[in-house]
Amino acid sequence: QVQLVESGGGLVQPGGSLRLSCTASGSIQNYYIIGWFRQAPGKEREGVGCIGSTDDITNYADFAKGRFTVSRDNANNAVNLQMNGLKPEDTAIYYCADVCQVLLVDDWGQGTQVTVTS
Repeated sequence: QVQLVESGGGLVQPGGSLRLSCTASGSIQNYYIIGWFRQAPGKEREGVGCIGSTDDITNYADFAKGRFTVSRDNANNAVNLQMNGLKPEDTAIYYCADVCQVLLVDDWGQGTQVTVTS
């Protein structure tokens, strides 16, 4: 069974940065689409950003535009989510999946916790 695993979360101060990684049990290049999602406490899961087969095929949620970047790191078999200018409202569990839309995800992984606090 193919599996995607999230990592890189942690505790960061407002304005700080984190880089999350999504790695695959096989080659990440076999995934033509990788989406990042998040779920904040008491809120529904939402899309963050998505990447196609190359770095120039991306789209982002409005809150992520200009602050977050999804990119492929084939050398490390990963798709990364670089998050800059983090805000307390970015606090959430972050997940990756092989689709771009929340409703299309069949199986969620454990995710990685991101906490933004002073």
